[in-house]
Amino acid sequence: MDPRKNKICQKPDKQNCQHNRQRDRREFLKGAARVAAFGGAAMLTGCSGTLGSKEELSLRWKEYFKKHYRLMTPEEKDETVQRLERLAKIRNGVNIQMSSAAPIDGVLFGYAFNVTRCEGYMECVAACVKENNLDRKSDMQYIRIFEMEHGQMSPEVGNAKFFHKVPVEDHFYMGVQCYHCQNAPCVKACPTKATWQEPDGIVVVDYDWCIGCRYCIAACPYYGRRFNWNDPVVPKQDMTKKQHYLGNRMRGRGQMEKCTFCVQRSRSGRLPACVEACPTGARVFGNLLDPDSEIRFVLKHKKVFRWKEDLGTDPKFWYFVD
Repeated sequence: MDPRKNKICQKPDKQNCQHNRQRDRREFLKGAARVAAFGGAAMLTGCSGTLGSKEELSLRWKEYFKKHYRLMTPEEKDETVQRLERLAKIRNGVNIQMSSAAPIDGVLFGYAFNVTRCEGYMECVAACVKENNLDRKSDMQYIRIFEMEHGQMSPEVGNAKFFHKVPVEDHFYMGVQCYHCQNAPCVKACPTKATWQEPDGIVVVDYDWCIGCRYCIAACPYYGRRFNWNDPVVPKQDMTKKQHYLGNRMRGRGQMEKCTFCVQRSRSGRLPACVEACPTGARVFGNLLDPDSEIRFVLKHKKVFRWKEDLGTDPKFWYFVD
């Protein structure tokens, strides 16, 4: 055997040998990147044995690496919405219509609850669950109705687990949900900035940037946040197909969610589902910047108060009495 063919790196070929090592390193890194990409894609599909269709894999890959919602251009938001619509069709065979509608100029939403009219019927809760595609398996609810004795003014001393005919004599009812505080503690507590307040006053969540740390739950003094302990279950026939990226689109396990004043409805000029469903007219919603709105009439002419106002959270949710 020719000894020259068996040499590794002799002095005359040092430059070529270094070049070969660099080339080998590049090839190794390229291969590692391909393996990592393949493994990451497999995790994204949530499948151990199959990666799904090529189209689904490509869509999920792009979803995984998209920007935070607030950093997206309008074109990127449109692309994201189109991907989610297509993924819903591929995965579940459902045709959804998703929006990324922005806040309306000159609108600041506010909410008022009439404690003398609410009779605890829970139509608001049922409407909210259906409209916002809430998990049926865990019976998740954004709204809680407290049965209160006269003389009580804080839901913390009320009963939110009543299962009897309503209304009960000598009692009244208070609804609690996200209050969309102007000085929201949950926004300050979020370490990934996954939650923030929009110009129209709605506190929203970019679900894909939520890491599920639940700091916002600890920070919220109003029971306004919910955590997904499992993958939400919503039957196809019950799913609300008109969705908003920051609202009632399907969420995932380990993500936080909350009332968004039905952003998919309110930004298209409709009332939130709970307001529309209330049989006694106890719920009032509208534009705080419009002097002729019903919410402004309530704030001007009714006896109003805000729960835990001393905390300085400045909630845009009032209680009032006739």
